[in-house]
Amino acid sequence: MPSEHELAVADGVGSAMIRLVRLIERKRDRYQAENPSAVERAAYHLLAHLVLDGPRRASALAEAVHSDPSTISRQIAGLVKLGYVERTADPDDGRATQLAATAEGRRVFEENRQARNHNLAELLAGWSEEDRLALRDLLGRFAGDLENLDRLRHPLPPPPGDRLPTR
Repeated sequence: MPSEHELAVADGVGSAMIRLVRLIERKRDRYQAENPSAVERAAYHLLAHLVLDGPRRASALAEAVHSDPSTISRQIAGLVKLGYVERTADPDDGRATQLAATAEGRRVFEENRQARNHNLAELLAGWSEEDRLALRDLLGRFAGDLENLDRLRHPLPPPPGDRLPTR
């Protein structure tokens, strides 16, 4: 059981996170309105995985972003329509398709990534190098812990071949 102090600190972290998410959403909405090649957040996340990790099936992409394949289908359809993603035959199974970022998709990803990085660098310019690195490391640690907590609370069932026979 968390102590009263731990709960108070958690409340402060939660409040700061809510404020941060709202500010990010407001900035993102403004950026998307001002930039014609801006991609909605969910679709950009999918495009980033395809650019950084290479082609993959929709099911593998859904797993990588911790989502259901049916949930990502709308974003993928939008990315295909924009010409940022293409469907190709899976080299391991010609009946299946893989998703891959196109050259235009990689260009748009890099353009959006550079804009994000410039904005963050400008925002953090007044921070010490030590504080910038600490923020980077702590956010990475927090995201990793959150990801692992979700996996601990909702473990995937073992693959069918790993189950013990039932009688």
